[in-house]
Amino acid sequence: MDAQCACGSLKVDLPDDITPAVVACHCTACQRRTGSPFGVGAYYLLAALTITGNATSWTRKTDSGGAFTTYFCPTCGSTVYWTTGNHPEAAGIAVGAIADPHFPGPVRSVWEETRHEWVEIPTALHHFPKGRS
Repeated sequence: MDAQCACGSLKVDLPDDITPAVVACHCTACQRRTGSPFGVGAYYLLAALTITGNATSWTRKTDSGGAFTTYFCPTCGSTVYWTTGNHPEAAGIAVGAIADPHFPGPVRSVWEETRHEWVEIPTALHHFPKGRS
């Protein structure tokens, strides 16, 4: 299984034997990053991933003062993965870049204080008004 950008030049090979933590984030930064009312990421250890192709990165500060770095294709602009200062050993993979309709749904829904009121995440077992504590 892999994740890739729209043009296919930036790819992340994902491990088949690891079940990722899948999270829906409703923060306004993820809304703007995705152009959608929320972002969905599957989190893996970086050591388990193989990343190929060129990526452009952009880093923003988080509300807690940390760093959130997004990696996207310089050709088509698709976000494929990101890293955070809080968990430098892991990467979030954009579930849309995986493009598998059978991929597991989010188990956590975070930043629900800025969730669009018509959005529901029925697979989420845990809900947080802000980031997970």
